[in-house]
Amino acid sequence: MNAPARLPRRLESYVSGRWVPGSRDGAPLRDAATGAVVATIDSTGLDFAAALAHGREVAGPRLRAMSFHDRAGMLKALGLKLLEMKEDFYTESLHTGATRADAWIDIEGGIGTMLTFASAARRELPNTRVLTDGPVEVLSKDGSFVGQHIYSPLQGVAVHINAFNFPVWGMLEKIAPSLIAGVPCIVKPASQTAYLTELVVRRIIATGLLPEGALQLICGSVGDLLDHVTGQDAVTFTGSAWTGRKLRSHKAIVENSTRFTMEADSLNASLLGPDAGPGTPEFDLFLREVTREMTTKAGQKCTAIRRVFAPRAHVQALIAALGDRLGKTALGLPGEEATRMGPLASLDQRDEVRERIRDLSQDAEIVAGNPDDIRLTSGDAEAGAFLNPVLMYCDKPFTARAVHDVEAFGPVATIMPYDDVEEAVALAARGKGSLVSSVFTDDPKVAEAAVLCLAPHHGRVLIGNRATAKSSTGHGSPLAPLVHGGPGRAGGGEEMGGMRGVKHYMQRSAIQGSPRMLSAVTGRWIDGAETQSGLHPFRKSLAELRIGDQLVTAARQVTQEDVEHFAHFTGDTFYAHMDSAAAKANPFFDDRVAHGYLVASFAAGLFVDPAPGPVLANYGVDNLRFLTPVYFGDTLQVRLTCKEINPRANAEHGEVRWDCQVTKQTGAVVAQYDVLTMVAKTWPPAPAASAKAAE
Repeated sequence: MNAPARLPRRLESYVSGRWVPGSRDGAPLRDAATGAVVATIDSTGLDFAAALAHGREVAGPRLRAMSFHDRAGMLKALGLKLLEMKEDFYTESLHTGATRADAWIDIEGGIGTMLTFASAARRELPNTRVLTDGPVEVLSKDGSFVGQHIYSPLQGVAVHINAFNFPVWGMLEKIAPSLIAGVPCIVKPASQTAYLTELVVRRIIATGLLPEGALQLICGSVGDLLDHVTGQDAVTFTGSAWTGRKLRSHKAIVENSTRFTMEADSLNASLLGPDAGPGTPEFDLFLREVTREMTTKAGQKCTAIRRVFAPRAHVQALIAALGDRLGKTALGLPGEEATRMGPLASLDQRDEVRERIRDLSQDAEIVAGNPDDIRLTSGDAEAGAFLNPVLMYCDKPFTARAVHDVEAFGPVATIMPYDDVEEAVALAARGKGSLVSSVFTDDPKVAEAAVLCLAPHHGRVLIGNRATAKSSTGHGSPLAPLVHGGPGRAGGGEEMGGMRGVKHYMQRSAIQGSPRMLSAVTGRWIDGAETQSGLHPFRKSLAELRIGDQLVTAARQVTQEDVEHFAHFTGDTFYAHMDSAAAKANPFFDDRVAHGYLVASFAAGLFVDPAPGPVLANYGVDNLRFLTPVYFGDTLQVRLTCKEINPRANAEHGEVRWDCQVTKQTGAVVAQYDVLTMVAKTWPPAPAASAKAAE
């Protein structure tokens, strides 16, 4: 079904804790498929300086008071609520020209990205308010003066200026890392599809899950907003390179060194490998991928394939096959079940794409699709912004300019021939930096040669072949764990990339001082900081355990019998453990040595308290290093210190990180590593928790 008829609604902005309409009637926003007015938009009269101040002064302190896990839990709850409302968003999305499949990428893809960030933050970040970066740097001989790099949240606002093509995903993929970092957001969606963003923000605010001011919305122009940004704010922009450059050079952004991330025009390339001729699985995958990238969201994706490079011998077969596929694309109203491609976002956008096709025609000819003779299965070609998929061909790409400079932001791509892989990657580089490229090949040597040359010019490179045919998310799909951005023309910025994206909204600082002071700042024990001994720390629940609780164990001697038994029992009979002459010939050893894993096993035997108690499980070690050889007769001792405590918000346990240092009788450190355990919050456990565990 298509979107139901309704009266145009007046969009409002959400700033300084209230919904506010503009002071003027506003510009009309039209349904992409029918031309009917959907909404009006205006932001005249808003106090943008006050909106920034509201975010900094009201929301900022509240967010920073929360831990990373608290913020992640907040986003998880929000994402689950939005999934319950998704059908309303799908209905509204029809006005944008998006089919159900197109809208899925935007709506559920956006919510899924938020949930992925929430999950990753709970899994990868500590339950603290500050992140440590790298090891402690010892700055004095006696260890009394040390340094530690930390990340702390900016004390400003993240201003997100988004494009029209993804009114939901574009917002959620940006606010998720911002809010996890502890930085409030102001979102400015592109006007053409702002009605969908406004609906989603209304629902978000209504949940009451976010602290007041954590999310604000501007529907319409940003006015003098950027005049008031500071060095504690961050601005992200998705859109045209021309607009991005204008914003990046804004006086306040330049003078305050405000963080600015841009994701702009991108002439993304896809290469058909020389081995991937007609009849191969890779040729068929390539056909499918180019077709999908040209028609999904009517080609209105920043990651869509714009330039198609193919071996000269396969060009004609590729043109024929692509032309056939594109010719069968059902173009019509986005709500019709038979429709496979809906309209562009607006009639102005269609005019823009047609103009860019004329520019491309300087170098290329149209070989499939007529941009002026619209063939519809439903809808009105005059009222709606419909456009056939257009395939072009440039026979001499090395002497051409327009095909490497002009982006038609719609269902348009240009095929170009190459004679060898070196030529193909050289042509791809002429795009002057892109978000993504792909190469379809089943030849590892082709993949290696192509990727190593493509990577410096692209933020992401996809290798497509038969092995990933069923599992690959495809050329045009940015994924939350992977960086999204690109060099040069693509803007030079990065978004997402898992927890890398969170750090964009944080300041990295080098903190110097005594171990005791740095331990207090970071919430993580540092060698040289205060310790406490007494009750075995494995007998303490999270309610009782403290950073710095320490156990120094008894000693244990390592014998030849121990080493030989371990070797035969495990099957690890490496010569350095079993052959004295061979061990002495090794530049690292004076004689036969104990296995490193025997050392770690003996260490566990020394520090583990075996009786049932609050320590529920050992789930691994981090940063294990064997530093000094252990010979027969050496005596081992362990110093185990509670290093970090991370309670889980929705569980009866948490993670504890222990600093484990193994030494021998000379005082030399034999092994150093972090032991990771699950520890109960209380012990004995509460009756309800015990019953649940029994179930």
